[in-house]
Amino acid sequence: MLKYILRRLLLLPLVVLGVTFLLFFLTQRLSPEMRASLYIKDPRQMGALEEVIAKYGLRDNLFKQYGRWLGRALSGDLGYSQSANMPVAKAIKEYLPATVQLALVTIVLVVFFGVWFGAISAVKKDKWQDHLARLISVGGFSLPIFVLGLLLLMLFYGKLGWFPPGGYSLSTDVAIHLPSFHHYTGFLLIDSLLNGNIKIFVDVLRHLFLPAFTLCLGSFALMVRVMRSSMLEELNKDYVRTARAKGLTERAVIYRHAGKNAIIPVITLAGIQFIRLLGGTVIVETIFDYPGIGRFGVTAAQQLDIAGIMGFSLMVAVLFVLGNLVSDILYTAIDPRIKLNE
Repeated sequence: MLKYILRRLLLLPLVVLGVTFLLFFLTQRLSPEMRASLYIKDPRQMGALEEVIAKYGLRDNLFKQYGRWLGRALSGDLGYSQSANMPVAKAIKEYLPATVQLALVTIVLVVFFGVWFGAISAVKKDKWQDHLARLISVGGFSLPIFVLGLLLLMLFYGKLGWFPPGGYSLSTDVAIHLPSFHHYTGFLLIDSLLNGNIKIFVDVLRHLFLPAFTLCLGSFALMVRVMRSSMLEELNKDYVRTARAKGLTERAVIYRHAGKNAIIPVITLAGIQFIRLLGGTVIVETIFDYPGIGRFGVTAAQQLDIAGIMGFSLMVAVLFVLGNLVSDILYTAIDPRIKLNE
């Protein structure tokens, strides 16, 4: 196990290098004047572009420029984001907690309901429960997420006014910046409870509901399909027939034996989906004006904020590698037969 983890961690720098070099190569298609914005923190410096270009060697060859950028990145300096009007590292620190909060709520709902409905669909194969679960699965998987998001926004906010877009209301924005409000974790749902402020908790939850529900329905559909297929495969194996022949109850056969093995591919999918959510649910965060890292990445791309794009891509690359590693390690907790060090 330890050898496997170390081997995967050693691959992390190679993946990050590959992703960042590819992006850096693409940014070289821009003129030095455009790339100078990576280093400008004050708009008044725009009148001295040639000085900035000469100072940072923006007319040097690709490898020299990439080496300098990599050296600064390793020291924690990811540049200044013009779109966020702050250093990139600070922008990631500020926007990422909102996305983590959204991802955690979404993935818990996805795994719980996806595994439950998938298992019922397999156990009740070709019955009405199976047909209903498959209908929801196919419908949710086929409906584009931006269409679903817009429909939910028009219905629940435009018509009913129940769940507004954004991260929180103006009153909550004022309250969380008061000296009396303590930011213990950076997650407003948790911090509001720790501060004993139920009003802020309810307000944040109202703003969180629509983006979480939109993401949940799309991911839930895929989870149901994977769990159903995996469960059907396990139910047809010899050990299940043996367990039934021994007189075990159907509940014990399904949940204690078949279910434990069927959930393994679900863990892989859940890990990948969770990291994808952490990387920024770009479309959903844009539709609902949710203040997460995905919206920061979109804004950086729209405004050609090179520093923001590079920092966002670096964060996503690291998260994907670490997320896949955690998913692989979780295999052994569910199925001891899997040996990661082999």
